[in-house]
Amino acid sequence: MDEAVERRRFLGWTAAVAVLGMTATVSGCGSLGGDSGDVTLRLVAADYDLTGGDTTKKYWADLVTAFEAGHPGVKVEVQVESWDDVDRKVAEMVKADKAPDIAQIGAYADYAAADQLYAADELLSIPVQSNFLAPLVEAGEHKRTQYGMPFVASTRPLFYNKALFAEAGAKPPTTWAELAEAADKLKDDGVRTPFALPLGPEEAQAEALMWMLSGGGGWTDGTDHYAVDSDANIKTFDWLKNNLVAKGLTGPVAPGKLNRKAAFAAFANGEVGMLNGHPSLLKEAAKKGVQVGQVPLPGVDGQAEAAMGVADWIMGFKQNGHRKEIGDFLNFVFSDENVLKFAGDNDLLPVTVTASTRMETEPEHANLRVFLKTLPESQLPPVGKTSWAEVSENVKQNIGKAVTPAGVPSQVLGAIGRAATAAESAE
Repeated sequence: MDEAVERRRFLGWTAAVAVLGMTATVSGCGSLGGDSGDVTLRLVAADYDLTGGDTTKKYWADLVTAFEAGHPGVKVEVQVESWDDVDRKVAEMVKADKAPDIAQIGAYADYAAADQLYAADELLSIPVQSNFLAPLVEAGEHKRTQYGMPFVASTRPLFYNKALFAEAGAKPPTTWAELAEAADKLKDDGVRTPFALPLGPEEAQAEALMWMLSGGGGWTDGTDHYAVDSDANIKTFDWLKNNLVAKGLTGPVAPGKLNRKAAFAAFANGEVGMLNGHPSLLKEAAKKGVQVGQVPLPGVDGQAEAAMGVADWIMGFKQNGHRKEIGDFLNFVFSDENVLKFAGDNDLLPVTVTASTRMETEPEHANLRVFLKTLPESQLPPVGKTSWAEVSENVKQNIGKAVTPAGVPSQVLGAIGRAATAAESAE
């Protein structure tokens, strides 16, 4: 990260401490304007409870109760939907001219491009907006204006099963060569899936990006244009095909057929030696007695220069004209207590400098520190591009073909890249 950018973030953090007093209640920007009289805000949010419980609903209910107590005349109605449905339902509401006031979902760029969202600086106080971690601010920008406000984040280190590694005499890898060597030892020791490589349609775009970054590439180049079939990316998939998949080190299910959910379940059941992990997997593995080791993603010659970051977004819609009330509510949402509560309860990462600093030092969050270390330098998918949804879907359906026996990585990546460039030109 550029030192000047980091310095600005630190100054924003200092301002946040001074102005907000680190309290749970934030009054927001009283001069932003808006309707007078009673207002009801409608919020649609995603459900993060992995067990089918109601922890997400309870979080929002408690937060709304506290907010309404300090903001007479403003009510907030919350609708929690599963991740399978939430993006679609919000899209349907917007199309029917019944947009919610606030949506906490997976993508914002299409709405920003259609001029349906308030910019972040129209809603948030300066200390609150300046408190976001820099990579998340950049990922939340459409045409250099921030519309997407990060809600929670995660990064993906390498997870390994400590018991399986000990039994096989394998060492946690720091390079690709060491990863392949460890996978060989696990296979020789009878491990069913030495390395799980989920390039199936559930989340192939994320798994692919992790490997691209560790190989010095990525979805885009330095000018923010798609570079799917760059030399670095092709070399990465050539390596995966020849050194892991072709040698039978990725298990019985072909990577292009393996989804993240299935890979995570197999790891939690003790059937997988290594995979690129997610914070939420720690709790599931612990429930089943699997001791998890964590190391940064290996690169070609050492630790990968950049880790992949992922963020989910919250945004304010213009349709109902409740700019002041939306701003007041979002300033409250981003208080340290609220940010830490949701992130900690869901084994995810806070999106602000001050909450991250607290998580680093509070003992109850010790298992998340390896993720926190990589977040400030992480790279996110190009979610600010309106073409990304189309490109991402193409990746999900096709990139697994690059590592099949008949697959040619340069051809598969080339086809995806040409489609991506055409989609980008149509933005």
